[in-house]
Amino acid sequence: MSIVGLDIGTTGCKAILFNTVGGIQAQSSREYNILTPHPHWAEQNAEQVWQLAWETLQEVVHTAKKNPPVALALSVQGEAIIPVDAQGIPLRNAILGMDTRTTEENNWLSQELGADNLFNLTGMPVHTINTLPKLLWLQKNEPDVWKRAAQFLLYEDFFIRRLTGKAVISHCLASRTQMYDLQAGQWATDLLAHCKIEPKRLAKLAPPSGGAVGMLRDDLADELGLKTKVLVAAGGHDQACAALGSGVIQAGLAMVSTGTAEVVEVAMKSPALNQKLREGKISVYRHVVPELYLAMTLNHSGGLLLRWFRDQLCQLDLEHSRNSGTDAYDAILAGAPPGPTDLMVLPHFAGAGTPLLDTTSKGAILGLTFSTTKATLAKAILEGLTFELRLNLDLLRDSGIQIQQLHAVGGGAKSSLWLQLKTNICQVPLVVPKVTEAACLGAALLAAQAAGLYTDLTGATRAAVTFPQQMLPEEKAVRQYEPRFQLYQQLYPLLIDFHRQC
Repeated sequence: MSIVGLDIGTTGCKAILFNTVGGIQAQSSREYNILTPHPHWAEQNAEQVWQLAWETLQEVVHTAKKNPPVALALSVQGEAIIPVDAQGIPLRNAILGMDTRTTEENNWLSQELGADNLFNLTGMPVHTINTLPKLLWLQKNEPDVWKRAAQFLLYEDFFIRRLTGKAVISHCLASRTQMYDLQAGQWATDLLAHCKIEPKRLAKLAPPSGGAVGMLRDDLADELGLKTKVLVAAGGHDQACAALGSGVIQAGLAMVSTGTAEVVEVAMKSPALNQKLREGKISVYRHVVPELYLAMTLNHSGGLLLRWFRDQLCQLDLEHSRNSGTDAYDAILAGAPPGPTDLMVLPHFAGAGTPLLDTTSKGAILGLTFSTTKATLAKAILEGLTFELRLNLDLLRDSGIQIQQLHAVGGGAKSSLWLQLKTNICQVPLVVPKVTEAACLGAALLAAQAAGLYTDLTGATRAAVTFPQQMLPEEKAVRQYEPRFQLYQQLYPLLIDFHRQC
């Protein structure tokens, strides 16, 4: 038997076929664009995303004729909103989470309902990333679309409607919308009424414990060439699925996912809704693992900053790596100093993420001299990104959230140098799972449990997630980096007034 994890990301989708112990049998992926028709807008053609994702499903199922899938689940980007008509056809482009047009709507929410009240109710700080202000923007600016829409869906429920005929959303993803009562475990009806949003125009919530939400439509199964039924299970937010797929299934464990952005997800037994987390713009929401919650931090730059450095300043290394089949990053970092560099990098090339969420901040590199080498600068970028990670972990710790271990996934998990920096600077043990495609694996585990292949997610994770690589903080490096981190904390206050004048 096999299971499928289908990941719908911001810039691409991926379908992976797994066996029941987490082994990858086949995979397929596609890329798609982000549309920016106006400043601050970020949209996507949801119909195109569906078509490309369906192609990936067809490809992986085609390779598994002797071992067809019995179930699938979705891991999806969060907060995007898709107005659809009665047939489930999009009425306009999806408005993505990274869209920042909703400043006025957030000001209204803060004044009308109060930022503290909203956070205490929903676990989501007031921010342009949320779904709620996007719906308020549609009400005001596109009344025709608002009137014609039968439902307002996110990517999970949009896809599940296509796959099964009924729009269903996981509690995990629903709790990222700022329209979900985190304590009650249901849509926040009083909040929706105040905002003139009818609950019936939102997707039905899946069972709180997850599980099956429908069966793949017969016509779609025929398209895939399948003669057996395929169960569709509740999935969730991509970062929450990645947390599950990396083994974060109990309180005190945390995942650091380093891709385009860098995200930390820390598992908790109960939602920690305190003032420090709200001021740090930390979102708190439901995990895909029943009875657990997650606190999420975000650094917009992440691996994107290292990629910028590679593409802009390391063309010869790129060419050499293509010709030799070696890794460009290994070549770039070869010759980096063994200890801390004498540079200081503020990695706010896309503004500051949590705990500041300041879009006016910019990147900076301090301490350059004629003796600075390319390898030193590359390592300094990794140090700056890791100092930013430490800021967020310290905020979580100061808020009373325990962090016993980091589970590293994403492209950044391939760099031993970067991993060791993380464990030394953040002073926490770190492990790397064998399968770093954690979002797809997490979705597949949800599907496997729903199909009865495992009695619970704990058993599924123990069978499918192993950790061949483990790292501990090195005492000497910890001592060396601590004063550098204290110095790093002065950078943003020192430069922000200057950056706002640039």
